[in-house]
Amino acid sequence: MKSFYGDLKLGILGGGQLGRMLIQESINFNITTHVLDPDADAPCKHLCSKFVHGSLTDYQTVYHFGKNVDLITIEIEKVNVDALEQLENEGVLVYPQSRVIRLIQDKGVQKQFFKENDIPSAPFHLIQDRKELLNRNFPFPYIQKLRKDGYDGRGVHAVKSAADLDHAFDAPSLVEEWIDFEKELAVIVSRNENGDIKTFPCVEMEFNPEANLVEFLISPSTLPEDILLKADQLAVKIARDLKIVGVLAVEMFLTKSGDVLVNELAPRPHNSGHQSIEGNYTSQYEQHLRAIFNLPLGDTRSIGHAVMINLLGEKGFEGSAEYEGLQEILKIEGVYVHLYGKKLTKPFRKMGHITILDDDRQKAIAKAKLVQETIKVKV
Repeated sequence: MKSFYGDLKLGILGGGQLGRMLIQESINFNITTHVLDPDADAPCKHLCSKFVHGSLTDYQTVYHFGKNVDLITIEIEKVNVDALEQLENEGVLVYPQSRVIRLIQDKGVQKQFFKENDIPSAPFHLIQDRKELLNRNFPFPYIQKLRKDGYDGRGVHAVKSAADLDHAFDAPSLVEEWIDFEKELAVIVSRNENGDIKTFPCVEMEFNPEANLVEFLISPSTLPEDILLKADQLAVKIARDLKIVGVLAVEMFLTKSGDVLVNELAPRPHNSGHQSIEGNYTSQYEQHLRAIFNLPLGDTRSIGHAVMINLLGEKGFEGSAEYEGLQEILKIEGVYVHLYGKKLTKPFRKMGHITILDDDRQKAIAKAKLVQETIKVKV
């Protein structure tokens, strides 16, 4: 491996906000960043050392991009894994490994991995198409998820009654038992090549029911210690079983009976770890760099109580983004704004996030609610 004096070239597949925040952290390590993205105006374009406009799913594009860097990482799972596998065979480091990305790209394979490794998860069935779904007569309610290409709330369909079958996906899917959960939780876990593993404190999430995106996140969770220990141990077990290198987001359900079930995995920095930039001694982005470059993992303790709000495009507005209420929220102590450099807004598009810190948990939540009511992304 080359030294940390500007000659280390990190290739990032994906040029969105996760890549942008990773680049902001990589500057502190003298890492040169190359980015590949299909959007000519991707948020990373003006921050990286080299920007390549091209497809993430085309074999030749990904392969040639990877030949010019020392190490490749991702900020989105929808990439050409065959190209990454070939690059690994030729000695290019790919973290997370191509086999991990391949497993997580297919939610059906991901669920089989949970089953084979005794990781608690919602009961499921695999189906090929809508016709099979209709013929199987699964008891309502249940969740249908596309096996591939679901992202940011897309590819998930709630089937509560026969009327919902009209909009069912006609593609390979998994059908999951409906979980009547108490809370949605997440743990970010990291593992380096040496096998060292560290977790961030468990966080609690609230979702926008219309967009199916995280809208409100509270860190750290104040749930009972036995539940937090279960969530932490599950994240460590998954990282160890996968032998992943990098950070891994483990999304979970806390059921009303106190069980913790794993929902899905994301092998990269994740929305449920944004608050770590200000809220933890080491951010998830720094931790990802430490992990993939096989450095000692950082201190993940919380500095205080942090609440993170996703800044989503307002419903009914599409065009050049304007941030209404920005000056007002910046007057509030402990408010940290992150805008993602996206010129155009549309309903529920992730335009940024805001983290609110306070030594008092209830004060942090109250401030967050005020911020959420005040700032709007319009045109």
